[in-house]
Amino acid sequence: MTTLPTAARLADLALQANVSEATVSRVLNGKSGVAAATRQKVLAALDVLGYERPVRLRRRSAGLVGLVIPELTNPIFPAFAQVIEQALSGYGYTPVLGTQMPGGATEDELVDQLVERGVTGIIFLSGLHADLSADPERYARLTGRGVPYVLINGYNDRVQAPFVSPDDRAAAGMAVRHLADLGHRRIGLAVGPARFVPSLRKAEGFTAALASSGGVTGCVQHTLFTVEGGHAAAGALLDEGCTGIVCGSDLMALGAVRAARQRGLSVPGSVSVVGYDDSQLNAFTDPPLTTVRQPVRAMANAAVHALLEEIGGNPVQRTEFVFQPELVVRNSTGAAPDTA
Repeated sequence: MTTLPTAARLADLALQANVSEATVSRVLNGKSGVAAATRQKVLAALDVLGYERPVRLRRRSAGLVGLVIPELTNPIFPAFAQVIEQALSGYGYTPVLGTQMPGGATEDELVDQLVERGVTGIIFLSGLHADLSADPERYARLTGRGVPYVLINGYNDRVQAPFVSPDDRAAAGMAVRHLADLGHRRIGLAVGPARFVPSLRKAEGFTAALASSGGVTGCVQHTLFTVEGGHAAAGALLDEGCTGIVCGSDLMALGAVRAARQRGLSVPGSVSVVGYDDSQLNAFTDPPLTTVRQPVRAMANAAVHALLEEIGGNPVQRTEFVFQPELVVRNSTGAAPDTA
């Protein structure tokens, strides 16, 4: 960001905001006599052209909102964080990011730190609420402390709060039907540990899609949501004769591609691989990755709006708001080897 523009730059701002230079000057100097909508156009022009707003024009924060995410190595989590932070900032709230890294603070420790900092609410992304082996009472305690919160990914009926989720069952079904349409008759699922709700739902959707695809068989490998986990699971699925592999994340899919190539198999000539999430880098992998896109922007905005309603004293229904994913076909899937 550059500093406040000189008079020579007023013309640029005026052109961007479609107002006169005199109007721009009045806004920058905090003078009255400018309509609210026009003032906002000038401030927006400042932002677009990369100028810092004068201190007198900066909006005071409406409060702090915590965002607790598992880690930053999986591109889907920074993608969510970016949209959530943009949405919160648009409403005047200051986001505070809490990241769980190996050997770092636990979710409970992050929550304690956020509450001590006086956050007005917290958004949890793929937190312990999604782990069926974790104690859900931690969220009841947070409610008792008067801190509203919203949870993304991993519905848990033992937690009384608004949830925002993708339809994981539908996502797995889309991937299976896509591979079946390409002639694959033995399809595998590489997915995370069974204690996580998204893993269970993907496995359920996978099994249901196999049953309705006529003559298609398959098997499930529960592993880690990492490149290494996808590599290990793909090895087991290839040993089972699978020519199509559906993965629980894009990182796992990259591991599956690597496992296939280490065996001298081509992707998609010998094995087709489908990911899940749709990182912005997927179009540039080798091969570009077919995946099921998680509706990040819609989910993130819904979570922010639900939390702001809670903060405003308008309780949102304690239920799950489900968003539909989208199959994005690229070059990591193709006709089954025996039908090519």
